[in-house]
Amino acid sequence: MRRRTFLGAASALAAPSLVKAEASRVLKFIPQSDVTILDPIFTTAYVTRNHGYLVFDTLFGQDGNYRPTLQMLEAAVTENEGRRWRLTLRSDLKFHDGTPVLARDCVASLKRWMKRDAFGGALAEATEDLSAVDDKVLVFNLRKPFPLLPDALGKTSTLMPAIMPARLAETDAFKQISEMVGSGPYRFKRDERVVGSRVVYERFDGYTPRPGGNPDWTSGPKVAHFDRVEWLVIPDESTAAAALQTGEADWWEYPTVDLLPLLAKNPKVRTRIPDPTGSICFARLNHLHPPFDNPAIRRALLGAVQQSDFMTAVAGADRKMWRDGVGVFCPDTPMANDAGLDVLTGRRDMDAVRGAIAAAGYRGEPAAILSATDFPFRKALAEVGADMMQKAGLKVDLQSMDWGTLVQRRESKAPVNQGGWSMIITNLAGVDLATPAGHAFRGSGTHAWFGWPTSPKIEELRTAWLDAPDLAAQRRLCIDIQKQFWIDVPHIPVGQYYQPTAFRSDLTGMQDGFAMFWNIRRLA
Repeated sequence: MRRRTFLGAASALAAPSLVKAEASRVLKFIPQSDVTILDPIFTTAYVTRNHGYLVFDTLFGQDGNYRPTLQMLEAAVTENEGRRWRLTLRSDLKFHDGTPVLARDCVASLKRWMKRDAFGGALAEATEDLSAVDDKVLVFNLRKPFPLLPDALGKTSTLMPAIMPARLAETDAFKQISEMVGSGPYRFKRDERVVGSRVVYERFDGYTPRPGGNPDWTSGPKVAHFDRVEWLVIPDESTAAAALQTGEADWWEYPTVDLLPLLAKNPKVRTRIPDPTGSICFARLNHLHPPFDNPAIRRALLGAVQQSDFMTAVAGADRKMWRDGVGVFCPDTPMANDAGLDVLTGRRDMDAVRGAIAAAGYRGEPAAILSATDFPFRKALAEVGADMMQKAGLKVDLQSMDWGTLVQRRESKAPVNQGGWSMIITNLAGVDLATPAGHAFRGSGTHAWFGWPTSPKIEELRTAWLDAPDLAAQRRLCIDIQKQFWIDVPHIPVGQYYQPTAFRSDLTGMQDGFAMFWNIRRLA
């Protein structure tokens, strides 16, 4: 049975007045994919981050200008010339299991998060000691000043610095937590979870929104207007579009570009681009195994990339929806530069690329590209990448699977013939690639993001950037980072596009940024 048929049949069982009353209290959302991993520090998948912000809260928030703001905190004070931070919790914080949020919960949560997150790792390196001095106050004693501490603890990108009870946070950082207990505006309904079909959240009556301020991204008061938020996992885009148009769904996170004209004809549906930094796509290369353990082959492949091919496949012919000429840092942000960018924007010569790959010692090893069949834009990226690599003279093995399986598969460090992989073409929000703080180019080997590149020079430059005294120094270092990037090639940028979202016109209060579910309400 097609999902829209099922939903319609279920609705018909109730009296019209009851259906209308219940609908006003339930928000039905079509996510980009199912949530296969629930632990918000266990994967960089955005769908897990979005889930995480429903269930968990963070010490700091972030506004639309990317500035940190107090969220779970009543105060944050620096002492000892910036080498000590005293963070004081608000007194009205409560976990979903009814227990109060205590400083020791925050300490355990942050210590676990710092073992997994790039920005958190930088903070950990600067930290001499993190402890709870009483139930409400936690203290960072630092080896050196770390003025970006609020930015780290309020980051909206993956991995989110989620606060959870110490009994859960004391779980090994490389094992998933067993329960979803946070202090956020909604609680996760494990008893209603249907893998591959539905995820349900229920408003947490014990949540107290931050007093004062204006709602802006993850900062300010988070008011839950809906009793329930139901995620309807609908992989087929035509079915998703039909559900949105008939009102059986309220919000479709990632409508495909080919269906936007159809949605635009419906007066009860609106579309908008919520994130002005767009989405930057890149080919993540596995540095542990052939063929991309060879830096000369990685460098040669840069010459095969035509960013416009990737972006047209994802976002269509309308140049307002995408851009090429994209380097290491998000375009139109302070760290963006054009150092060495001609390796991607210069004349393309596939014969020269094939010759360079052969000269680098390529021996015909198969290159396994993973493709997410339930993500149309990622599927398109993988297909363009496979075609590019074949033209470059590589032996390609395009492997198709659902996104949830891919997210788990990409953690494998095994060789290709033992279930590993060679390339995954994915994306991150532009804001996540705006600075070196949490950037995916980390060159820390097996401690880096999947692909596990090793680049001591990039790591050295990143550390210098974190210690830089001013914006001018930061920009100079980012030029050096980009120059080194084309030598080590942690991954290959393939363009930037702007992802619209679509929702019913009776919804108001939707925030800019990623999919956030507080402050949204339905007009009477």
